[in-house]
Amino acid sequence: MVSISLCMIVKNEEAVLARCLETIKDIVDEINIVDTGSTDSTVEIAKQYTDRVFFFEWIGNFAAARNESFKYATKEYILYLDADDVLLEADQRKLEELKETLDPSVDSVSMYYDAGTDEFGNVTLRYRRNRLVKRAKNFVWKGDCHQYLEVFGNIINSEISITHKKIKHSIGRNLNIYQSKIERGDEFSARDYFYYGNELRENGHYEKAIEAYNDNIALLEGWIEDKVYSCINKADCYRHLGDLENELRSLFQSFEFSKTPRAETCSRIGYNYQRKREYNAAIYWYNLATQLVPESDRWSFSYPAYYTWYPHLQMCVCYYNLGDFSNAYNHNEEAGKYRPEDLKILHNRKLLEGKLGIGQGI
Repeated sequence: MVSISLCMIVKNEEAVLARCLETIKDIVDEINIVDTGSTDSTVEIAKQYTDRVFFFEWIGNFAAARNESFKYATKEYILYLDADDVLLEADQRKLEELKETLDPSVDSVSMYYDAGTDEFGNVTLRYRRNRLVKRAKNFVWKGDCHQYLEVFGNIINSEISITHKKIKHSIGRNLNIYQSKIERGDEFSARDYFYYGNELRENGHYEKAIEAYNDNIALLEGWIEDKVYSCINKADCYRHLGDLENELRSLFQSFEFSKTPRAETCSRIGYNYQRKREYNAAIYWYNLATQLVPESDRWSFSYPAYYTWYPHLQMCVCYYNLGDFSNAYNHNEEAGKYRPEDLKILHNRKLLEGKLGIGQGI
């Protein structure tokens, strides 16, 4: 059985830290917590779980803080979590099994990061991260914002998920880090442009976000998956700006990089046509989305809703507008399999049962 050091960086996480540690404390062999300047009771809570609490002055660089936390690890492998992450019970069992069976020749184990869930427990955003890494390899974090762990060697993919349960959002924090990079005259990589675009988009600066995404796309360097989502996210910006034609153009541009359709794109194309009342075209793209399956080993973002309930619910609306109440009902029921208590779906069911005479002895 391998041994595991948990390494975390925290700041003012009194509301969530204990929740996180309760889900992992009985699995790891060591807990290292680096505080970067808490003014609440975070440190006191941390000390209830470990005597290995350290301090590091925040310098506006997440990679530097994470690298500092890794320095304190003494076990064979390092696991990192954020304070608002948890392991659900099923994933705790999977991690325990992995710990007992992991071949020590493995340098890194990737796990799913379920970065969002809806009110019905469906995962809304998922991607992979190198999550458990061999300490002896001295892997290094890079990037002052949206940092990544540079990993190489014998990497395996697991079915374990780390679930993100955020209760607050640091508005503008990451955007300020990128703006500081610009003021310093730092050269942006393709990755920087992509994540800078994301921060701009999330803060409502859509025109500037489009520029950043175009800068990413224009560079020959960079991860192809970031270019796929630069196109998709650029389309979202155009949608917010009410520019349906450039939205659609950006969505089709994503095919230049993805090569094959993805439900994240198809569902958006469907919605573009739906808003223009071109319902048959919309249905075509929504139906295609339901036939696609996200790749389990894909490392980039995956939004399961676009493969499952969302296109079915939208096809319900489209078929209703075409007067095809039978197909509208069937697709509403498919959506309901994923969101059985969704008020929209319940409303649609009652409406369509009335249209079709279901339950009225007809």
